[in-house]
Amino acid sequence: MKNYLFYNPLAGNGKSIDTINMILDKKYRDTVFCDITETDNLAGFVTSLEPDDVIIICGGDGTLNNFINTVDTDALPNDIYFLPAGSGNDFIHDLGYDTINEPLKINDYIKNLPVLTVDGKNYKFLNGVGYGIDGYVCEEGNRLKKLKGKAINYTLIALKGLIYAFKPVNATVYIDGKEFSYKKVWLVPSMTGKFFGGGMKIAPMQDRSNKDGTLSVIVAHNLSKLKITVLFLTIFKGEHIKFKKHVTVHTGNEIRVVFDRPCPMQIDGETLSNVSEYSVKVPVHSVKSN
Repeated sequence: MKNYLFYNPLAGNGKSIDTINMILDKKYRDTVFCDITETDNLAGFVTSLEPDDVIIICGGDGTLNNFINTVDTDALPNDIYFLPAGSGNDFIHDLGYDTINEPLKINDYIKNLPVLTVDGKNYKFLNGVGYGIDGYVCEEGNRLKKLKGKAINYTLIALKGLIYAFKPVNATVYIDGKEFSYKKVWLVPSMTGKFFGGGMKIAPMQDRSNKDGTLSVIVAHNLSKLKITVLFLTIFKGEHIKFKKHVTVHTGNEIRVVFDRPCPMQIDGETLSNVSEYSVKVPVHSVKSN
């Protein structure tokens, strides 16, 4: 048996190596280190491991998203652990941890994941997908990070978007076949967990282990720039859902969202540009039984 640690040197604004060196103790002394950004044919390499080999993933939510979309985690026999080293770490926060002192086993959380479809292409996701202002924030943050080569203040980007850079849209939302229409929509995320954006509690009632396997869809609509800015400040504590006139929460297993103009969207913090609509489906076999 061997331990294989797949790490992203870019995670946590380049500090993931510090996290590895701080947390890995004698138990993982003989670990084989693999830079996930330079591992050719990651899926082939992972599936070639012995069944009793241990896989440790070190990085942020984006690193996990890359892994689940590259490797068929439903079929892997190996024990899989996660060592968070990102800047947001929404997944680990959703599990109830602020920090962890050793790798956490995550096999149960990375199987039978919901599937996002955009322009005919499928993506699995672990925390949620966002469409609207949150997609804009991720897209703009990634652009500035590449331009400036340093950490970015996403809250400031969000405020810029709310005040002038992002324009609300009209949206049609389909939840398990039922149609809903909304005006002046700022965001429509579909969430497996509670958090996105590095600690924003966008779906406070969502439970990723709920027996029906449903996702939460949050629609912020009919809001002026002033009202959405005030509302934005309440998301960190999940208090925005109290504003029922402007925030509608749906739950369902099959979701489709259509905007009247293309907008950026994010998948566990990774961005797609110019998206006109998306759909999400929870695999039937992931719906929990009593």
